[in-house]
Amino acid sequence: MAQMQAPTRIEPKSLGHYLEVMSKAVFQSGMSWKVVQTKWPQIREAMRDFDIDAVATLSPDDLEELAQDTRVIRNRRKLAAIVHNAQRIIELDEAHGGFENYLRSQNSFELTVKGLRKQFKFLGDTGSYYFLYVIGENVPTHEDWMQSRQV
Repeated sequence: MAQMQAPTRIEPKSLGHYLEVMSKAVFQSGMSWKVVQTKWPQIREAMRDFDIDAVATLSPDDLEELAQDTRVIRNRRKLAAIVHNAQRIIELDEAHGGFENYLRSQNSFELTVKGLRKQFKFLGDTGSYYFLYVIGENVPTHEDWMQSRQV
C-alpha cells in the first residue's frame, strides 16, 4: 500500500493564505483527498483566489451561484462555512493584532484545536491538525497525534 506524503508546509503571507489552507481542510472533510487535490486549481479560481475580503462578503446569491458552479465541490453548507470562516479570520485578526497571534494565544496544541473547532465551521480534529501543520505551527508528530486520539 502506498504511503501518503505529508502535505507541503507554507509560511502564510496573508489572511487569504490561512483561508485557503483552512478551506482545503473544509472541502476534504468526508471526501477523497485526491478529488479535492485534483479540483483545487478550479476551486481556487471560483473562490476568488481566496481573497479574504472577497470571500467574506459573498452574498447569498453569490453562494447560490457557487453551488451551481462545476469548478467547486458543490456542497452549500461547506461553501457557506468558508464564507463564515473568512469572516471569523478577519475578526480574530483584528481582535488579536494578527491571526497568528490568535493561534498562538491558545498556549497549547490541544487548546488551539479546541479554539479552532469552536470558532470555525467544518473544522474538526483532523482538519485542525492539517491546517496547523500546513501553516507551520507547532504540532505533534503525525504518529504521536494519531496515538493520542486512540486513548
